[in-house]
Amino acid sequence: MVSRSLRAWFVVHFWADMLFGVPLLVAPGTLMGLFGWTVVDPFTARLVGAALLGIGGVSLLARDAGVETYRALLGLKMIWSAAAVAGMVLTLAQGGAPPAGWLFVGIFSGFFGVWAYHRARLR
Repeated sequence: MVSRSLRAWFVVHFWADMLFGVPLLVAPGTLMGLFGWTVVDPFTARLVGAALLGIGGVSLLARDAGVETYRALLGLKMIWSAAAVAGMVLTLAQGGAPPAGWLFVGIFSGFFGVWAYHRARLR
């Protein structure tokens, strides 16, 4: 059985991804500038925006799905968030991002924790 809490987290995740995904697609330089980036590659930023919209959109579409769908999506979300954290930490360690990058590390780490917790409970 899929808990109400996990279903709610999928909706929260949808809104979080929309909050950042849409601006990354439409105005990546403006959004990233708000967080201290002075040089923004719009191609890469829009690719990340598209990934956020895809993963977040599936979160909303699957919110009423069964346990097998949730297991699969939690695996995807855990891999995505862990890889994102690893990539961001490497970039920050090399001095390639402003300090606000740690905010994004925290957000992705937090979501990883939520997904890992719920994935363990679905076993």
